[in-house]
Amino acid sequence: NIVETMPGRRRNMERFLRFGGLGGNLGAFGGGPPADSAQVDTSETVYISSLALLKMLKHGRAGVPMEVMGLMLGEFVDEYTVNVIDVFAMPQSGTGVSVEAVDPVFQAKMLDMLKQTGRPEMVVGWYHSHPGFGCWLSGVDINTQQSFEALSDRAVAVVVDPIQSVKGKVVIDAFRTINPQAMALNQEPRQTTSNLGHLQKASIQALIHGLNRHYYSIPIAYKCHDLEQKMLLNLHKQSWMDSIQVEAFSKCCGQNRSGMQSMLKLAKNYKKALEEEEKMTDEELAIKNVGKQDPKRHLGEEVNELLADNIVQNLAAMLDTASFSRS
Repeated sequence: NIVETMPGRRRNMERFLRFGGLGGNLGAFGGGPPADSAQVDTSETVYISSLALLKMLKHGRAGVPMEVMGLMLGEFVDEYTVNVIDVFAMPQSGTGVSVEAVDPVFQAKMLDMLKQTGRPEMVVGWYHSHPGFGCWLSGVDINTQQSFEALSDRAVAVVVDPIQSVKGKVVIDAFRTINPQAMALNQEPRQTTSNLGHLQKASIQALIHGLNRHYYSIPIAYKCHDLEQKMLLNLHKQSWMDSIQVEAFSKCCGQNRSGMQSMLKLAKNYKKALEEEEKMTDEELAIKNVGKQDPKRHLGEEVNELLADNIVQNLAAMLDTASFSRS
């Protein structure tokens, strides 16, 4: 009997799946499965220039512990590319968890002045900082992003954390809100048509604050042209004049005094270590400096550093005296 009823069960299952299965109630009322709607593609990537990234980090670090915000200038190249070329700060009174809305008067005046300086790019979104508490959008941030998306559907909200960002790793993420109507119909907010790029792993804090429910993340990439690379290489580049720069004599005197005190302390520790070595066995001598400060090595480093500083200081002072003295 079980074998005889298997074809009938299979036909019923195929009919059940054809009309949408458990999620096919809406399609059943319409006479068929629901039609596919246009979805946002996950292949879209936000490309941030080096200048924009530096200005965002500098602005965010200057405002610690308060939040700061600004606008991003760039262009929408195609359906998969958003270029952020430059940013500028916005005046606002931020709190620890949110920032106020954009001032339209200041924005219009700033864009007019930027056009006069040869910066004709349009506003592609906004950025703000979360100093120390990760990248996510609060309720006020979501409302601000929705106001930007009312003007442009592809507007992007970038969140940067200047506290957690270190050299070689910037804590930054880009977001865009999800249409609540699509979420009510249990539809996917995005589709995937490419394997290029990757999304950052969402933190638990971001998931608690509505990530993938009220807004979604967008991949971020960084472009560095030849001119930008030269600019970054020359940012902290030292010249030959730095090595012969004369420091204030009061500062040099204080460094010499602290260096001599450190050398005196290290010399006493080295003398004590020599006295203890006479009473140690070979096994104890092999591990005597494990987990401890080696006074001999540190004393040599301190002496070399103090000698080099004084030689450079005296040489630079004599060069200045010989160069500017009257013949």
